[in-house]
Amino acid sequence: MSANPVRRQAISDVIGRATTATATGGPLSEIWASDVFNLATMEECLSKHAFKEMKTTVQTGAPLDPAIADVVAAAMKDWALAKGVKFFSHIFFPMTNVTAEKHDGFIVTNPDGRAITEFTGSLLIKGEPDGSSFPNGSLRMTDAARGYTAWDPTSPAYVLRTANGATLMIPSVFLSWTGESLDKKIPLLRSSDAMDRAAQRVLKLMGETEIETLRASCGPEQEYFLVDAHFANARPDLLLTGRTLFGAPSPKGQEFDDHYFGAIPERVQVFMQDFEDKLFRLGIPAKTHHNEVAPGQFEIAPQFEAANVAADHQQMMMTLMKSTAKDHGFVCLLHEKPFAGLNGSGKHVNWSVGNATQGNLLDPGRTPHANLNFLLFCGAVIRGVHLYGPLLRAVIASVGNDHRLGANEAPPAILSLYLGDQLEAVFNDIKEGNTAESNGGGVMDLGLAQILPFTRDPGDRNRTSPFAFTGNRFEFRAVGSSQSISGPLVAMNTMLADSLDWIADKLEVEFEAGKSEAEGVAAVLKELMELHGDVIFGGDGYSSDWHEAAVEERGLRDIPTTADALPALIDDDVVALFERTGVLSPVELESRYEVYSEQYILSIGVEAKTTAELAKTVLYPAAMSYVSDLVGTISGAASVGVELETSPVKMVAEEANSLIAAVRELESALSVGEFATIEEHMQYCAGTLRELMDRVRTHADALEAEVSDEYWPLPKYREMLLIR
Repeated sequence: MSANPVRRQAISDVIGRATTATATGGPLSEIWASDVFNLATMEECLSKHAFKEMKTTVQTGAPLDPAIADVVAAAMKDWALAKGVKFFSHIFFPMTNVTAEKHDGFIVTNPDGRAITEFTGSLLIKGEPDGSSFPNGSLRMTDAARGYTAWDPTSPAYVLRTANGATLMIPSVFLSWTGESLDKKIPLLRSSDAMDRAAQRVLKLMGETEIETLRASCGPEQEYFLVDAHFANARPDLLLTGRTLFGAPSPKGQEFDDHYFGAIPERVQVFMQDFEDKLFRLGIPAKTHHNEVAPGQFEIAPQFEAANVAADHQQMMMTLMKSTAKDHGFVCLLHEKPFAGLNGSGKHVNWSVGNATQGNLLDPGRTPHANLNFLLFCGAVIRGVHLYGPLLRAVIASVGNDHRLGANEAPPAILSLYLGDQLEAVFNDIKEGNTAESNGGGVMDLGLAQILPFTRDPGDRNRTSPFAFTGNRFEFRAVGSSQSISGPLVAMNTMLADSLDWIADKLEVEFEAGKSEAEGVAAVLKELMELHGDVIFGGDGYSSDWHEAAVEERGLRDIPTTADALPALIDDDVVALFERTGVLSPVELESRYEVYSEQYILSIGVEAKTTAELAKTVLYPAAMSYVSDLVGTISGAASVGVELETSPVKMVAEEANSLIAAVRELESALSVGEFATIEEHMQYCAGTLRELMDRVRTHADALEAEVSDEYWPLPKYREMLLIR
C-alpha cells in the first residue's frame, strides 16, 4: 500500500491542471506607468511652480520647499482617489531584504458622523512605525522604540493593486528617533551623494565646466525558480527555508543544456506576461525574459534606471513575482540554491555612472586609450575593488549565497575584476609607461552572404569573474537572488567615491607641478595600477591555480562563507571608509553587522531544526514502513518455500539507523547555546551545524534512491522540476 498519498495527489493535481490564459493589460502605450505618480503625471496635476520644484528635486536631489509638500499631497490624493484608492502607505525597506508597509486610510470623520478624505503635506512627509520590532542592531529597544518613515520624493509614488482594492504606496526612508538609518534606502541615497561630490571634483579638475548631478544607474538581472504549489506545499523544507534540505539528483537534470534559452513552457509564459503587465503599470521597465540553465529556472531583466529607483523597483518586482506566481498556481523560489546539484540563482547587478552632460562615464568609446575621463573612472573602480574586496564580499553574504558562490554557475568568493583583453592591455600599457593605441574587436564575417557582418566586441565575456566590465558598465555577478540590491550599490558607490577623491588629490598635485591633463592622468593611473593592478584577472576564476595564485601571490582574500565575510563590515578600514564619505556612521555600521550576523545564525538554526524534524518524523518512518513490508513479503515467501534476496532490507535498515544517529548528533549540536562572541557562533553554524546537516542529508538522499517510489513521502526533484 502506498505510504505517500500527499505526494501522489500532488502529482495528479499538477498533471490535471489546465493552463488558463489571462487577459493582457492592453497596449503598452496605454498601460505604461499608468499607476505611477511620476513627472509626467505631476506636470498634469501640479501648478507650474510646484512641478518645477519637484522636477528639480527628482533630477538633482536638491532640497524641496516644505510648502510644496501640501500642494503635492493634495494632487497625489486626488489622483489616487480617482483610481479607486482608499488607503495610503509609506513603503520602506528595513534590514530584512523585503519591504515593509503600514496602511492608513484617507478617511477622517466629522462630529456629525460624516466622513471626508484628508491627506496633508505633513502626512505625506512623515509616518511613524515602531522602530524596535524591525532588525536594528540594538539601535532601538522596546523602551526606546520610536521610528519614523519619511517621504523620498526622488522615487515616484504608485498605486499597488490587489484583488481586494488599491493602495497608494509612497517610497520612504526609515530612521530612528535619534536619527540613525534603520533601512536600506538612506545609505543608498547618501552613497549617491558622496559619489557625486567626488566625481564633480575629478571632472572639474579635468576642465569640465557644465556638470549635471552624477548618479549611479543600475539594471539588475533576476533569476528565480517556479515550482507548482502542490509540490511546494508538500515540501515543508521549501516552505520553511526556501530550499530543499533533502533530494536525490534526478536521472535527468541540466546536463543536456536544453533548458537554457529554450522554448518557454506555455504555463510559465502566461505567468510572465501577466507579471510583466503589472510591472509595466508601475513603470518598471522589464525588458527581457527567458529560460535559465536549470530546469524550472527563469530570468527577467529590466532596463537601466537611476540606482535609487532601480532598488525600489527591484524590491517591488520580487513582491509582485511571488504574488503573481501564486495566482498561477506556482511558488516562486528566490533562494540562491533551492536544488542541490543544479545551477543556483543570482542577481547580476549591472552598474554604471553618468549624467546628462558628460554621459556614461564608464563608456570607453571607440578609443578608450584617449578617453581620459573614462580611464580615471575605470581606474577608480579598479582601486575600489582591490581595496574593498572583502566589503563587496560582505554585502552579498547570506546563507543562500554560501551554497552558490564558487559553483559552476556563480563567481568565486575571491573578489577580482575582469576588464577584457582590450582594456586590460590599455591599463597594463599605462602601468608600463606606454601609450600604445587600443585595438578594437574587429569585424565578425562568417563568409555567408545572407548573414550581415557586424562589429565584434573588443572583449570576451568572463562568467567566472565576480566583477566584470561588459562594454559600458560593470556587472557585479556575485549578488544573490533573494538579496536587496541596495547593499551592493551602497558599497560600489562608496568605494568609487573614495577612489575618486584619492584620484582628485593626486591630480591636484600633478597639475600643480605643471603637467598637462594627459601627463597628469597617466602619472596617477600608473601609480594606481602599481598599487592595485593585482586585482585584475581575465582567466578562469574556477581553477585551483587561480585560487592559489590569488591568495599567495596577489594577496587577495578567499572568503568562502558568510561567517568569514561579515566581520569585514567592522574592519577599521571599512569603518573609516563609510565615516569619511558620510554614508554610514560607526554606530550604523555596527548595527548592520549585528543584524546580518543574527540573521545568519537564525537562518542556519531554522534549517538545522527543519532537517532534524523532517528526517525524524517523515523520512525515517517512510523507510521503516518499507522495511517492515519487505520483511513481511520475505517471510511470506519463505513460508511457501521461496527465498528472496534480503540485502535491500539490510541496506535500507542500515541507512535508516545511520540517519537517526546523524539526527541525534545534529540535535545535540543544536542544544549548544553559549558562545564567547558572535563570530564564534557564526563559525559554529558555518562549520559544525552545516556539516551535520550535510551528514543527515547524505543518508536521507541514499534512502530516497533505495526506498520504493510508492513509499517516499516528499515530491522528488524530477517531479518538481520537470512536471508543469
